[in-house]
Amino acid sequence: MATLILVRHGRSTANTSGVLAGRMPGVALDERGAAQAAALPGRLAGVPLAAVVTSPLQRCRETLRPLLDARPGLPLHTDERISECDYGDWSGRKLAELSDEPLMEIVQAHASAAAFPGGESMRAMQTRAVDAVRDWNARIEAEHGEDAVYAMCSHGDVIKSIVADALGMHLDLFQRIHVDPCSVTVIRYTRLRPFLVRLGDTGDFAALAPRETGDAGGTGTGTGSGTGSGAAEVGGGAGAP
Repeated sequence: MATLILVRHGRSTANTSGVLAGRMPGVALDERGAAQAAALPGRLAGVPLAAVVTSPLQRCRETLRPLLDARPGLPLHTDERISECDYGDWSGRKLAELSDEPLMEIVQAHASAAAFPGGESMRAMQTRAVDAVRDWNARIEAEHGEDAVYAMCSHGDVIKSIVADALGMHLDLFQRIHVDPCSVTVIRYTRLRPFLVRLGDTGDFAALAPRETGDAGGTGTGTGSGTGSGAAEVGGGAGAP
């Protein structure tokens, strides 16, 4: 079956301001995110891509623009099923204030039971995203052969949920997975099982350095990945500054 390259969008203005963007319109890449996107064609230069699939949100489309410019004629498809989780009434709110919401504890420890007010459940998010991957695997293999490689640009929680499925990991454990902005995760699907080939690969280990307290996108108590407190940020966090 096909090999899937999952690209998380580059760092966005919502990431750096600590806002849970969800599906809000007008959320663009920030300066670092644009630089990350510009480097993506070079990072994938040796990979023959059959197609690219994207979330419809602006930050994903902006992330893919340099890659598509570098490869004229590369087919681009948009799939609503790999869009960001619908955080409903939480969308647009500061992550710092959401940390005090009782639901956040459920999101962290029992994600399969978490449903956002006015939005969707994390279980529904995973189901639609995995269905999309399975459908695209079959389509890409049918059109390009079982050794074909394609890319999908999506969002932190969506990518983590796809990885959890590939590993046979319960959704309640998916917060143990971390993917930085513009990181590359690779899953090779076969008839019997998927293989996780890369996870959150940025080629940059600066994210492992301790952060100063108060840095944007971090917890102030842990590593640059924003996971030092033991809690994963909904929406994926900002990653390295």
